[in-house]
Amino acid sequence: PTINSPSAIRWTRNECAKLEEAGILDYRYELIDGVINKKGQRLPHALMVMKVLKWLLEIFGDEFVVTQTSIDVSPEDNPTSEPLPDAIVLSRPGGELLNYPQPEDIRLLVEVSDTTLRYDLKTKSRLYARAGIKEYWVVDLNSRSIHVHRKPQNSGYKEITKHNENETIATLANPSGMLTVSRLFSRD
Repeated sequence: PTINSPSAIRWTRNECAKLEEAGILDYRYELIDGVINKKGQRLPHALMVMKVLKWLLEIFGDEFVVTQTSIDVSPEDNPTSEPLPDAIVLSRPGGELLNYPQPEDIRLLVEVSDTTLRYDLKTKSRLYARAGIKEYWVVDLNSRSIHVHRKPQNSGYKEITKHNENETIATLANPSGMLTVSRLFSRD
């Protein structure tokens, strides 16, 4: 069955936890809208995640930056969605968190995208906006650009801009920490 089929199985976080305990779900995955997605990484994706992390660590420090950890989303989406973003900038040191980061703990969320661009720009964008995540970046490996999403609303982000290699951008969380987009796409 297809994802939208009435006979498709929709999973919950609790059911996925039971599948993990039973050893059935023994790989990295994320749960979005009840659909289990295997989280594999191609080398270009993994290398870009490392570059993004390096820049974020320079700007925010290692206490505030985490990678590839599950987060909570809005209360209505949380039972059937457990995203696993590539990078997160927290509003407080990670050591203070007792569980998954909550939307109010997240200052910036970054996804690196190669084969999942449409999914990241549509499905995940709506999920993160509904959760009230203030700023969401999608690093697009194919077009060598960054899609910046700001001003979350229940229906999606009100402000979406695309920045190409020759442009400089900064996060809302640290406006003085400028990033020239080409830095992420250089071969250095």
